[in-house]
Amino acid sequence: MATKKNLLRTLAATAAVLLATTLAACSGTSVSGDTITAGKLTIGTGNPAYEPWVVGDAPESGEGFEAAVAYAVAEKLGFKSEDVIWVRTTFDEAIAPGSKNFDFNLQQYSITDERKANVDFSSAYYETAQVVVTVATSPAASATSIADLKGYLLGAATGTTSYDAIGSVIKPTQKAQAFNSNDDAKAALTNGQVDAIVLDLPTALYASCCELDGGKIVGQLPTAAKGDQFGLVLDKGSKLTAAVTKALDELRADGTLAKLEEKWLTADAGVPVLK
Repeated sequence: MATKKNLLRTLAATAAVLLATTLAACSGTSVSGDTITAGKLTIGTGNPAYEPWVVGDAPESGEGFEAAVAYAVAEKLGFKSEDVIWVRTTFDEAIAPGSKNFDFNLQQYSITDERKANVDFSSAYYETAQVVVTVATSPAASATSIADLKGYLLGAATGTTSYDAIGSVIKPTQKAQAFNSNDDAKAALTNGQVDAIVLDLPTALYASCCELDGGKIVGQLPTAAKGDQFGLVLDKGSKLTAAVTKALDELRADGTLAKLEEKWLTADAGVPVLK
């Protein structure tokens, strides 16, 4: 009888160990050894990081769409909020070849084949449209169609889908101006160096209402300019890529991403589509 009891105890203990191991794997804690700092998750963002993506340039608060997405992914991977470390990078250095100082980075990186040559991407956490923005004092303020925009001097941040959309969709008679950042593009618009700029929808809505004096949305570019997908950037060949993608896929499937988008990003209702 004693032998049978000992056997039962051994089997119960073994089952408990197996259950604990399975739960740890499901919670994502097994990836902690694959991060650049064991037991911590290091996340990169811009310097500075802008609203509505990060509120108050303080990603550690979890306020703002990308900050909230980052913490949701961290939780799926098994990390507590206190185990998240934030680092800052420029837009370009995060997608350049070479080792990274982060486990993943998010600052509105469009997923492109060209960038995939240097870095890994997760699945998309957001898909947006492109919007033409101007100010009330600009001659472009009266434009109501793509044809109306062709004769104006337009601009956007270099290397972005917004910049590409100018050439592929609007096809202006003047070469579009390329700027180092959205901030530089907005400053050029304010100073009258360009007649209008192209931004992704959430950035355009915030810029037109809260950053530009007399800001005005001319309209949204048609379907051909939609589908700009933002993904998390990881080091090329990162051991975390599959796990991070799985976490995002689960957040999409359970409705979390949609809820965060609804909370932090304004819907495109009321923004006319230019024809």
